[in-house]
Amino acid sequence: MMREARIYSLAQVGGQCVLVLEEVDGPRLLPIWIGLYEGGSIGMALAGQKFPRPLTHDLLLEAVGQLGAEVEKIVITELKESTFYAQIHVKRDKEAIVLDARPSDSVALAVRQPCPLYIDEKVFEACPELLKPISEDEVQDFKKKLESMTPEDFFRDLKKKNEGEGGGAEK
Repeated sequence: MMREARIYSLAQVGGQCVLVLEEVDGPRLLPIWIGLYEGGSIGMALAGQKFPRPLTHDLLLEAVGQLGAEVEKIVITELKESTFYAQIHVKRDKEAIVLDARPSDSVALAVRQPCPLYIDEKVFEACPELLKPISEDEVQDFKKKLESMTPEDFFRDLKKKNEGEGGGAEK
């Protein structure tokens, strides 16, 4: 089952960015650590910045369009060995094309050519539960936690969760 999601926040943390996606009709958040360049590309698109020459994600969308297709949806499909996976669903006439992609590139396309973003339920189930803050104090606490949290911290919690369920996370 897929859950609709949207961008909750995007922040630079040290030499990386953390992209936090939120479940639209639910309480869960999903942090994904991405590179600075990918985070910058998403941030520029969110801010509506335009450049005289196309950036890589703009170029890809232009190519897809020139080939008579469009990005239909983005799906964060799984989490394996501390790595998130995604798919870009492209539609051309009646033909459905599914491309394997990194979540950061997929989201960068979704903010440029607005399309639905989904997270497979099994991804939420594989991650430590992180719920949306509901009060201003919780929002501030969440931001502080993100500033000090590293991918290693998140995946250490993930490993503990999996070990507690009888299975171990492979490294």
